[in-house]
Amino acid sequence: MNLVHTRPISGTLVAIPYPGRGHINPMMNLCKLLASRKHDLLITFVITEEWLGFIGSYTKPDNIHFASIPNVLTSELVRGADFPGFYEAVMTKMEAPFEELLDTLELPVTGIIADTELKWAI
Repeated sequence: MNLVHTRPISGTLVAIPYPGRGHINPMMNLCKLLASRKHDLLITFVITEEWLGFIGSYTKPDNIHFASIPNVLTSELVRGADFPGFYEAVMTKMEAPFEELLDTLELPVTGIIADTELKWAI
């Protein structure tokens, strides 16, 4: 990720919501609130490629950017048919791509905001 910084950055946060309805928007709202109060804070909002397709065009502050991990989960459009399988995949298949993404970030991460369900994220 090659980011152009026009002002000093005081810290970098990585936010990762649980990849399901009812979790993405509240996490984004929290990030927008943090970004509006601290303009020198860079926030990376991590979602799956599928979710990036759904919300990638959302309006957000300049100090929030999206980063995606591969679609290692059942599609949002059909996951209701096997929620236990989806939940197990979240718990077992998302951690490695998330860690790989952290390793590629340009700036050191000073904090992680993770959904309470994603215990592996911290």
